[in-house]
Amino acid sequence: MSKKLIIKRPWCPFCGQEVARTADKPNRKMSEFTVGECSCGAVYSCDPTGHNVGAAMVETLVHACGENDDLAWELLPEDDYLTGRIEDYDELSHQVVETRNLDGRAVRGVLYFVRLHTEISDIAGRLQKKKQQDVGRVSADSGFTPPPVEPLAADKGPRQKANKRLVKELVEAGAEDALVALCLDDRKTLRLTQRLLYDPLEENRWKRAWLLGKVCARVATRDPGQVSELLHRLFEACSDSASTPWGMIETIGSVIAGRPDIFGAFTQYLLHYVNADSTRVQTIWALAEIAENRPDLIRKTPFYSMFHFLEHPQPEVRGQMARLLGRIKAAEASLQLMGLHGDSAEILIWQDGVPLLTSVAEQAKKAVSSLKN
Repeated sequence: MSKKLIIKRPWCPFCGQEVARTADKPNRKMSEFTVGECSCGAVYSCDPTGHNVGAAMVETLVHACGENDDLAWELLPEDDYLTGRIEDYDELSHQVVETRNLDGRAVRGVLYFVRLHTEISDIAGRLQKKKQQDVGRVSADSGFTPPPVEPLAADKGPRQKANKRLVKELVEAGAEDALVALCLDDRKTLRLTQRLLYDPLEENRWKRAWLLGKVCARVATRDPGQVSELLHRLFEACSDSASTPWGMIETIGSVIAGRPDIFGAFTQYLLHYVNADSTRVQTIWALAEIAENRPDLIRKTPFYSMFHFLEHPQPEVRGQMARLLGRIKAAEASLQLMGLHGDSAEILIWQDGVPLLTSVAEQAKKAVSSLKN
């Protein structure tokens, strides 16, 4: 038989069993590889290009440690874990192609395997269980509950097709249900909606960011992948010096706040934009929105580096910062917050798609009250 016709399914280098296709992790990240797990305890990830094996190695080790970065960096190869790899892997057909060419396509994929030693695996399991308990406790305290899984359409009619005109009409009408249904029918809906964030009216940008957050929270119950792709595009647009990040930071905050259980890992990257004058207020607002449901995600970042914004000359920055610190119960800044009780400067804060007129003093008093409770 010709060599190119022999189908070889990928196998685990530790136990020799065939392994299943890799899949997306339930918690999404900026650097994402699909992952899988063998019945022998080994975990593996797929680099379909073969050009990012180093990143895949790191992601696989962290995943094997229950997403515990600190534990992963403490481990030593051979002493604490074993590694293996299967090369010439084709992700599309889920097979190893020794000729490195299939139907005219170059095959360069790599499956990278990690298996922790038993004692390390037990430690990782206990740490992951404790982390899940802590997250559950924080979520219960904040009252956050994920939205129910979006029901499938009762009628089996043809799928809807998204276009610029239709998406614009639905967004302007605030038709959340229709947008969710359209997203699940046509994945380009979110891309077309993202274009509408480029609006010269700031009011429209805030409203659309809030609407996108609501829509994405529901879409993620069925297809978190397309929401993750939206976040990647938004971060890329924010980092592009040649573009204006209108509505981008606000949308990122709304999307993460809607499903912090899935997209919480994106939170740490928001701090990159807090030092720019054009995105500072929006960034602090986004962090405060996330903190309402998951304050622990903010506390995992170097949030203390923002304390000096309580003395910023712009009142919007002072007020938003007080709001954020109150939501994460930052007792470390209690004295600075009490110093703002006499700051009567008025500010506008968007909440649930509606502008709220308040003052720096009012936000500082709410923050101090939150600390006492």
